[in-house]
Amino acid sequence: MDKIVCTCGNVNPNGTELCESCGRPLNKDVSEKKLVDMRYEGSARRSQTYNKTIIDKIWNFFSSVKVGMWIITCILVAAAIGTILPQVFYVPATREADIAAYYERVYGTFGKLYYDLGLSDLYSSWWFQTLVGMLGISLVIASLDRVIPLYKSLKKQKTKRHISFLSRQRIYGIGEVEAPNDSIDKAEAKLKTMHFKVKREGNAILAEKGRFSRWGPYINHLGLILFLLGVMLRAIPGFYVDETMWLREGETLHIPKTDGYFLESKQFTYETYSKEESSEVFGEAIDRVGAIAKNYQTDVTLFKGSEDAVAGKSEDLTFVKDASIQVNKPLKFNNFSVFQMDFRLDELKSMSFQLQDKASKESFGEFTIDLANPQSEYDFKNGYKVEILDYYADFTGFEDGVPQSKSPLPNNPAFLVKMYSPEFPKGETSFVMIKETLEPLGETKHKIAFQSVETRDVSGLTIRKDLTLPILGLGGLIFMIGVAQGSYWNHRRIWLQLLENGQVVIAAHTNKNWLSIMKDLDAVSEVAVLPPFEDQLDLDSKAEKEEGV
Repeated sequence: MDKIVCTCGNVNPNGTELCESCGRPLNKDVSEKKLVDMRYEGSARRSQTYNKTIIDKIWNFFSSVKVGMWIITCILVAAAIGTILPQVFYVPATREADIAAYYERVYGTFGKLYYDLGLSDLYSSWWFQTLVGMLGISLVIASLDRVIPLYKSLKKQKTKRHISFLSRQRIYGIGEVEAPNDSIDKAEAKLKTMHFKVKREGNAILAEKGRFSRWGPYINHLGLILFLLGVMLRAIPGFYVDETMWLREGETLHIPKTDGYFLESKQFTYETYSKEESSEVFGEAIDRVGAIAKNYQTDVTLFKGSEDAVAGKSEDLTFVKDASIQVNKPLKFNNFSVFQMDFRLDELKSMSFQLQDKASKESFGEFTIDLANPQSEYDFKNGYKVEILDYYADFTGFEDGVPQSKSPLPNNPAFLVKMYSPEFPKGETSFVMIKETLEPLGETKHKIAFQSVETRDVSGLTIRKDLTLPILGLGGLIFMIGVAQGSYWNHRRIWLQLLENGQVVIAAHTNKNWLSIMKDLDAVSEVAVLPPFEDQLDLDSKAEKEEGV
């Protein structure tokens, strides 16, 4: 790539707009401008210099601010689409088929299409993660494309600058003063008392303060990159877990996404406020809704399965510890936290029935159906037997003559049974519900008579593991440091030179807060006699208005 040789003899990289040594404009477009663009100090950026290889084209694509904004727009649009219907996490089903059926049943054809397109698990989808990754790449490349040339130019900036550079600064003044050397000496001393870092080369001064604020936007980018990295790591197994489990009293279940840990529910406790103890605070609310929860907790025992055990099988368990899980007081182990999030009171556990003669009410045997795991047969004496042909845990009615169950929860159990007796060795068919019995194949002599029910409480637990939190927290902290760095400080530079013709030139630049740097110059002018200066941006605006008139 060709280099650009300035009149002063300095060799500049191709694409440089202002000479890195003296500051002269190096191309016609820059020399015709009244003010120079000091955003990157006129340095050559890679994206504006190289455009031959495929690497150059990829670099140039991702270094574009417009491309970055389009990626952000796509992410925002996709995230908005993901809020139209609930995500899979909030669907009361676990099996893939049940989830698909839920979207179609609740939201119709649109819900089915929403699920088929993968929008129901949008934030974990490969294409959404790809967009997030592209944004991270854009931030990295855009930052490197700008911060490296900016750093180099600020690191080796010269004290003496050509008049064409100084005259194109927004704050500029030139004129003759009495005792110019004495004025420059006094200006140097005053600038040092104002905490400027002063460099002097003969009768030229460069005073600088707050350079670190120029890195604020790039510190922001670094924080965002770390934050996006943390978000993407959540899609990698082992870094992030957010699962739900329903644990019934007396039940021992494998904790989802853990390496062989099991949880047994000993007891669920539900306490409410009495009207006497909280009449001032909850009195009216208790009258309106009936009860307000004071505490609900699950007393559990944590077990660890053996290393060679079959996944999910509660065999050869080793006791770990007992704990009480309450709201905001989770059970913690091995980077996991188990939170008490929900509960269901008095869920049906089992139902007891008798096989009876319909006419005489004579009982031939009593049996109990475990609603979580019903047996297929219940044998009695003298050839009497009951066979469970089918079980509908949450019976909702018949559709085209076929019984339907809304969910696997025993909210409204129903059974299709066959009753065997010496009189009917081939069996009699009956459909048994809580309050009703149907005889789909004709009237039967025997019946299943309801006797009693046993209930138990169910705990809704959330299992969480998040190894990305330190990365997200660090990214957020670095981002806020960058915000403060770029918002509350500004980079100020003042150039003061004595020309060969005896005139004194003063120029100044800041990345923001121009009124402040003009106040600094006023303070220096009170001590050192300096030529008057003007804001050339205001002069340009006035000239444009006059030309328009």
